Amino acid sequence: MRVEIWSDIACPWCYIGKARFEKGLAAFAHRDEVEVVHRSFELDPSRAKGDTAPVIDMLARKYGRTREEAAAMEANVAANARAEGLGYRVEGRDHGNTFDIHRLLHLAKARGRQDELLALTYRANFAEERSVYDDGVLLALAVEAGLDADEARAVLADPEAYADDVRADEREAAELGAGAVPFFVLDRRYGISGGQPAEVFVQALEQAWKDRSATALTDIGGDAGTCDAEGSCEIPRN
Repeated sequence: MRVEIWSDIACPWCYIGKARFEKGLAAFAHRDEVEVVHRSFELDPSRAKGDTAPVIDMLARKYGRTREEAAAMEANVAANARAEGLGYRVEGRDHGNTFDIHRLLHLAKARGRQDELLALTYRANFAEERSVYDDGVLLALAVEAGLDADEARAVLADPEAYADDVRADEREAAELGAGAVPFFVLDRRYGISGGQPAEVFVQALEQAWKDRSATALTDIGGDAGTCDAEGSCEIPRN
């Protein structure tokens, strides 16, 4: 069974959702027969490369809030992340264009190191004092994930390298009706939006495994945190 996950490194609910999905997958009896593929989705594709801004300031401008209110919004998301055992810095993070990150993740996919690079990039972005919008940081993360430094450097230097792969993922997301991430698709039969609890993923995996004759995409799960194509991130209602 294949699980495809559309996400963006700038999306906190993608970071949280990945951890929750992995907990659900670990509890699934047929986990060794599940292939996980990460696909690209940009939250801020119109932002120019190199144009970064502090996350708190960006949120304050976007939502018309004070800086204190924006920090409180981030603190709420941080609480969800920390409940999953994830590091999360409310202050000191940047927001920017993620196209180069996605291109590098496609190189990592081709070399069998995609999940390793994604995990390292999430950690650098949300938990550490490293900006993933800096090519030097990205190159270091690529090498840490097991990629060849010269090959990764060449991809970062060529804006067209793996660009078509990123755009193809984004077209597929639109065709599937995914307007927000994280978005999980199980064997192209079941769709799950948002960073759902681990139990929801377990139930969805079991349902998809049992019902492998379905052909239409069915939405599973209730309200959960997502980030949409406008870059807005929502906290799920209780």
